[in-house]
This record gives sequence, structure tokens and C-alpha cells, in this order.
Amino acid sequence: MTERKAEKTNLLEVNDLKMYFPVYGGVFRSHVADVKAVDGVSFKLREGETLGLVGESGCGKSTTGKCLINLNKPTDGHILFHTQKDAAAGYKITDIKPKPVDIAKLNNDQMRPYRSEIQMIFQDPYASLNPRMTVCDIIMEPLSIHMPELSKSQMLEKVVWLMEKVGLSAEQATRYPHEFSGGQRQRIGIARALATNPRLVIADEPVSALDVSIQAQVINLMQDLQEEFGLTYIFIAHDLAVVEHISDRIAVMYLGNVVELADAATLFKTPLHPYTRALMSAIPHPDPNVKKDKRIVLQGDVPSPMKKPSGCGFRTRCPIAQNDCSDSQPPMIEVAPDHFVACPYYAIQDKN
Repeated sequence: MTERKAEKTNLLEVNDLKMYFPVYGGVFRSHVADVKAVDGVSFKLREGETLGLVGESGCGKSTTGKCLINLNKPTDGHILFHTQKDAAAGYKITDIKPKPVDIAKLNNDQMRPYRSEIQMIFQDPYASLNPRMTVCDIIMEPLSIHMPELSKSQMLEKVVWLMEKVGLSAEQATRYPHEFSGGQRQRIGIARALATNPRLVIADEPVSALDVSIQAQVINLMQDLQEEFGLTYIFIAHDLAVVEHISDRIAVMYLGNVVELADAATLFKTPLHPYTRALMSAIPHPDPNVKKDKRIVLQGDVPSPMKKPSGCGFRTRCPIAQNDCSDSQPPMIEVAPDHFVACPYYAIQDKN
């Protein structure tokens, strides 16, 4: 885990974010239900930190990331991004700080001026690169879109510089993606993301498709680049060991909601939400002689996001569920400085 960074201003504020995908059925293809992939997510992201977003498959992590960059148009909620650009004038503000822009309310054309400040690293390095383009063209494409004032020679110079920054050589610029390994392809994706000098990078499970030895190299590269360029990361993953290593704070998601948010060290040492405790108990330890706490086995299956339980989405599998847990979604409460949990009965489990 990286050291806790000094208190900084918020770069991103997410308030009650929702992303529902409509389901149509019947003879007349009428709207019959909604898949509630993201159902009221709220958090703040500080400048220069890494926020880990974890949870099991289908909990809404990747959908949240895509909403933050407006690849998915949110159904409701607010995504306030503290930009350094004046969208109307099209230039960088240096003396006047503009008001935060609500990304959730922008269409594709309105979003374009801010895309250079928010970039994404995708999960699959094989599918995220155009196989018909050379590495040079792949990295140069965002430059030609967002920095048209640069000459061709300046763009080429920056492409070479970026390739060297991510551990590739200039001689590889004329090659195609199929000529690279998975780890090298992900390095190309990182170079492409950094081309426009972004402030926020959303990494959607960037190492899950790579070998373990390569994972460490890519994670270390991302940390070095963050320190050098002052980047802010949202790191989406299901591998808790990786998230613990890179994150300053961690948000745990379950069925479209954030159930716990805390400093990484605090979350791993004293998890409070019953779902977070179950996740932590499942982490294997490399030393077989180390005595672990008893494994918490959750009963039942994860409910469908199309038919979420009323109230707390976790109550159907929760070992400490109470009768009123079905009444309403529990709010996030701050139980300690910068430690939030969406469970009013979290203390009960300590008495059992």
C-alpha cells in the first residue's frame, strides 16, 4: 500500500450515481424491468490519491468507472469534476478556478473538452487496441484529437517519449499490437492514456488478464507514473491483494451500492460491514503456518440486479440482518474519521 497522502482538495465528487439498463420483453417489446447496475453510489476522490473500487463480479464496479468517464450515460445522480479547463474558451485556466462541471449532465459534444483530463485504462489489452493501427498511430490518435496545435514532428517526439516512459523502445513504434505480449500491450494502453496529460485515470481491472509476475511490473509502473506526473487513480479490481498494495482508500461495492469506504490500512485491519468481513476472510495467506481467522461463508447467491431485495441489498445473505433491514437502503455513516459503513448494526457481529 502507498503511504497516506497529505490532505488535498477533491478532484471528483460523486453523488447518488445511478445507472439502470432497461429490459424489454413481451410481444410489443415493452419496458418490463431495469437492471440496477449502479444504484446510488456516492464518494469523493482527492487529488493525487488512488481510490480502489472492489467487489465481486457483477457488483457494478466497471459500470461505475464507465459512468465517470461518460462512456455510459448515467440514469441519475451527479459527477462533479473539478476541471482546469474553460470549455467555452477551450484553453487551460491558470489564474481563475472554474466551477466543477457535472459530467453526468453532458452529451458527447459537451464532454469532449474534458476527455483529455480524464482517461481510462481498459481491462483487456487484446481488445482495447486497434489491430489495424501501429503503436505509433495508437498513441498519436488522442494527441491529434485533443492537441491539434502540435506539429507532426512534435507528436512523434511525444510518442517516443511516452513509449520510453512505459518501458518500450522507439524501435517498436512501427509494430502492430499482435506483435506484443499482454504486458506490453497494457503498457501501450497506459501510454495512450497518458498522451493528453490527464489528471484522472480510471483503471478498469488493468492487470486481471496478465500473469502474476507481469501484474507486479505494471502496478509498479503505474505507481511510478503517478508519483512523477501527479496522477489521480480510480483502480477497479477484484483482487484484494493488488488493491491493498496500490490504494490509499478503498470502496467496497455490493449489488450496485458502496457498503464501506475507508483508508486501505484501516479497511484490512478492521473491516466493519459484514460483507467486507466475508471478503477479507477469503483472502489466502502465503504462509500456511499463520493462523487465520475463521472463514466467513455467506449463504445463498447474489441476488439479480434486476430484482434487488428491498432495503439493504445484502440482507438476504447477511448473518446479522434485522427485521427493519428490509425497510430502506441504509445510509453511509461515519463511524470513525474517514471510515464510512452502510450498516447500522455492524457492532452486533463483535458480540457474537
